[in-house]
Amino acid sequence: MTENNPAAPSPDSLDSLSYEEAREQLVAVVSRLEAGGASLEESLALWERGEALAKRCEDWLEGARKRLATARDATNDGGAAAGTD
Repeated sequence: MTENNPAAPSPDSLDSLSYEEAREQLVAVVSRLEAGGASLEESLALWERGEALAKRCEDWLEGARKRLATARDATNDGGAAAGTD
């Protein structure tokens, strides 16, 4: 990976991406890889970027699952407590 390669992952740029932005960039990376014609070095950089973007999407989804579970648990606890009064 070189610094002038836009496909090279930058941890700072990944951390600031929303789920939708990361997914959109991942789709673009996959499209570029599927189109072919890239050098080996560029293909490797794209692959690494794609892996990093996929991880970012997974992190967002895991966070969403945890938030939903917390909200569901709070609703269930509140409903059970309300039923005991």
